[in-house]
Amino acid sequence: VYEQYDTLIQGNSLQLPGGDAGVVRVDTHPRKALAFSSDVTPRYVEADPFEGGKQAVAECWRNITATGALPLAATDNLNFGNPERPEIMGQLVFAIKGIGEACRALDFPIVSGNVSLYNETNGQAILPTPTIGGVGLLADWSKMARIRFAAQGEAILLAGAPANWGSHLGQSVYLRDVLGRIEGPAPHVDLAHEKKTGEFVRALIQDGLATAVHDCSSGGLGLAVAEMAIASGIGAKISQLNGENPIATFFGEDQGRYVLTIKEENLDAVQARASEAGVFTPFIGRTGGNSVVLGDARPVSIEELRSAHESWFPDFMERGKL
Repeated sequence: VYEQYDTLIQGNSLQLPGGDAGVVRVDTHPRKALAFSSDVTPRYVEADPFEGGKQAVAECWRNITATGALPLAATDNLNFGNPERPEIMGQLVFAIKGIGEACRALDFPIVSGNVSLYNETNGQAILPTPTIGGVGLLADWSKMARIRFAAQGEAILLAGAPANWGSHLGQSVYLRDVLGRIEGPAPHVDLAHEKKTGEFVRALIQDGLATAVHDCSSGGLGLAVAEMAIASGIGAKISQLNGENPIATFFGEDQGRYVLTIKEENLDAVQARASEAGVFTPFIGRTGGNSVVLGDARPVSIEELRSAHESWFPDFMERGKL
């Protein structure tokens, strides 16, 4: 869809669509740039409007943070069905409560917004979609982080990971698209953890230690690593935790996590900083090669990943013509 619209913004765009956030240079200042993101996961909101509202804010904040920018403010676009129906009004009320709690905890105020209600067809409402758009400031865009791997042989870390790296499969893409099931609770959003982890990652970016950064969201760790490989053309090998379910590890959608790469010689220093900050940041693998390998699974070439990523929508539209 974004190929149909201007993403160059008079030649000031520093990051085009495909990463965590778009970044646009402020042409009246030699170093400043603005980062923008827009996020929501409707299936989370349907399962738990309060947690889903929190998650929409947290993911927007996280995507801006992943570029190295300081999140400043947000806007909301509240898209729901018919609020005269009690279940729809309940979704709206509790999503707003979740949004408010997250904005206060992350110091990310709502400064504008709009509402679109009665979105239904034949009595069937759209999924509750309280979209959050946000903006952040990069004081020096030369220190900006991107999602693409920078080089072969760099260490891959998972900042903000739980002890099992990931386990929450409720309402996940894996359940929906692989198993055809929409069930389970939305993932819990620990806002204090989000803020602590994000501030730690932003400091690494500003100090020039993180060579690539990408937040984990829909699809979990596995999809985040695949997107980084596609963006860079560099593969990765990710370890498997002994005794843990690999499906949950690689496709669980636990919140508050960032995949980041650093130069091998900085590994001890970064992990010492993580320990001091109280952010669990395990070493999970290395960049290299031309395939992505998750644990003991077969290697998947970047060419295969890119083809699956880029061809689905054109193929779908072509099938629709038949």
